[in-house]
Amino acid sequence: MITTYKKDPIEGTVRDIKPIEIKMVRQTSLEPLWNELVREYHYLGHRKMPGANLKYIAFSGSSPLAALSFRAASLTLKPRDCFIGWSPEQRSKHLPQLANSNRFLILPWVRVKNLGSYLLSQITRQLIQDWFCYYEQQLLLLETFVDPRYFRGTIYKAAGWVHVGSTLGYSPHGPAYEYHGYPKEVYLFPLRGDFRSIIGCKQRPYVKPSTVTVERSKDPMMLDRIGWNPNIAARLSIDIEDVVKLTQKLVDYVNNFKDCFQNKEQIFHAMAYLKGLASDLSAKSIEPIAVKILGEGRVRALQHFFTGSPWDAQKVLHKSKEDILHDIAANDGMATIDSSEFPKKGKHSAGVKRQYCGNLGKVANCQSGVFLGYACDRAYTLLNAKLYMPEEWFSDEYDKLREETNVPAELTFQTKSQIALELLLDAEKSAAFTCRWVGMDSFFGKDSAFRDAVGEKYYYFADIHANTTVWLERPVIAIPAYKGRGPRPTKEKPLTDPIHVNELVQDPSLPWKTVSLGEGAKGPIFAEFVHLRVIECRDNMPGSQLWLIIRKNADGNTKYAFSNAPLEIPMEELVRASSMRWSIEQLFQEGKGYLGMDSYEVRSYLGWHRHMTLVILIMHFLLGVRLEFGEKKTI
Repeated sequence: MITTYKKDPIEGTVRDIKPIEIKMVRQTSLEPLWNELVREYHYLGHRKMPGANLKYIAFSGSSPLAALSFRAASLTLKPRDCFIGWSPEQRSKHLPQLANSNRFLILPWVRVKNLGSYLLSQITRQLIQDWFCYYEQQLLLLETFVDPRYFRGTIYKAAGWVHVGSTLGYSPHGPAYEYHGYPKEVYLFPLRGDFRSIIGCKQRPYVKPSTVTVERSKDPMMLDRIGWNPNIAARLSIDIEDVVKLTQKLVDYVNNFKDCFQNKEQIFHAMAYLKGLASDLSAKSIEPIAVKILGEGRVRALQHFFTGSPWDAQKVLHKSKEDILHDIAANDGMATIDSSEFPKKGKHSAGVKRQYCGNLGKVANCQSGVFLGYACDRAYTLLNAKLYMPEEWFSDEYDKLREETNVPAELTFQTKSQIALELLLDAEKSAAFTCRWVGMDSFFGKDSAFRDAVGEKYYYFADIHANTTVWLERPVIAIPAYKGRGPRPTKEKPLTDPIHVNELVQDPSLPWKTVSLGEGAKGPIFAEFVHLRVIECRDNMPGSQLWLIIRKNADGNTKYAFSNAPLEIPMEELVRASSMRWSIEQLFQEGKGYLGMDSYEVRSYLGWHRHMTLVILIMHFLLGVRLEFGEKKTI
């Protein structure tokens, strides 16, 4: 990653920082710098741009000022198409002669008056030449979208761009379009005054679609203003036509929690947000949910529900946890422990820092939460969550940020393992909580002290890294011989070296067994298993004797795990534990895939926990519906 550019403040006027050079950087050594700048500082981040695209960086001397890019224009855009006046056939022919300004970033340490409009006016001639050079198309117009939540379009107006209308708030999703709740303002910049003569068309009027303002109401049936996510029908094993009947069931379900809220308005806000999380909205944060259900004038009310309204999220979660455990808990069930990360822009959300982000597979700016789930043969779900607060957040340097993000004054630093134990101990207070197993990923599995603490009450199934070392037999320990020089050695040392667990896979004598893990979308899922008794290596010394379980999946991926289960445990029970352990990964996929787990826009410590409480609550609701109706298929 390129990080050699300076971040010193650049201030003044355009004249003060001239000469300004705009460099086209696509497929050059400067392209990684463009990628990094946009990824780090643009609110939309950096994504690969398929199709025609060009990238530019503006420099003052060697200092970057701004990053811009242009890509192929939108296929259909009603306000633009009316402004141009072309027919569908003409649009198909001439669309390659339009480009979309999809990224325009002035770096945050650059504060130069009128720089944005200057850059837009300067880049057009260069863009025309570069576009023709790369794509052999003579550009006629440029288009861009401005998000009115963040910008007023001042730069584009100053540079002579024309406002022609707004989008409807939909975006492509597979073969269809989905409402995301954020209409954008559309601006165009004609590069040729005679573009309509070239196309052979005449401008036609654009009539903006009317919008109906939703009046404030606490009528629960207003929840039907947005539909349910179609994935839910498959998840619940019910006919898709019956999904619409879920609204009344959700109303009845939330009313069971009325003692956790102080008034009917809080209850209705909870209903609205839960429906939004499980809806067909593509953006599932406070604003689009509020706009769609409550009306634009009620966005702040829903925001206040998260950040200032006095309701007890822990009480909600405790009651929901009791109810769902009463329905699904089993003596041979498993508590599952894992962390999950949520990429974030900026540094002003509680607990955010550059740390390993699992869903990105690299170190990135993110928040991380520790989650407790539960799994048994009948079902699986999440039970609790707590935001991990990095140790640096408790330093004097973060005093102001802790205050701004409402971090409780009494909160102290906890490792993720300490948080996980706290969540497990809290679950044990429930009379309905019963389990034999605790499953964990390799982050917790590598923590031998954490495994020891869990192992005092439970069998654990703990993923471990492939380079974990073990002995197949307990090694002989000896004190190195004294050679007559220096102090006499006293430190004990094994006579044989441990081996990495991934080396064991090469042994052709291992008694592998092929087992079925259940039915998948494409038929039965098979994997190969073997379990061995090994001696764990701790600080280069032999530790406890454990089971080492090795699992080869059909895709060639190999997983390793330790278990403290007793010697006589059947192989089938270890296979079952392996399957239950992975249920929490499936919950994260479902939560982030269609239940809005990662869609929140709250920054406070309280807001994060309230959002996760409601995500867990909607999971419990949907699981309850599935358990109630099972294979009936209809509600």
